[in-house]
Amino acid sequence: MGVPKRRVSHARQGDRRAHHALTTPQLEECKHCKEQKRAHHACPTCGWYGGREAIRVKAARSREAGA
Repeated sequence: MGVPKRRVSHARQGDRRAHHALTTPQLEECKHCKEQKRAHHACPTCGWYGGREAIRVKAARSREAGA
């Protein structure tokens, strides 16, 4: 089995993890409902993508009806 010969320093460890940072997803405006959505994804609010309805979004239930 491969076993490290020397301990990895904090600097080398940090260099290796330099690309592990999380970034916020890029958002754009939906052309149909004007809400923010992720690029190249169907709109979670209206379900439209590419000028047509790609997915059918369920109607939001009110809190009083569900409780």
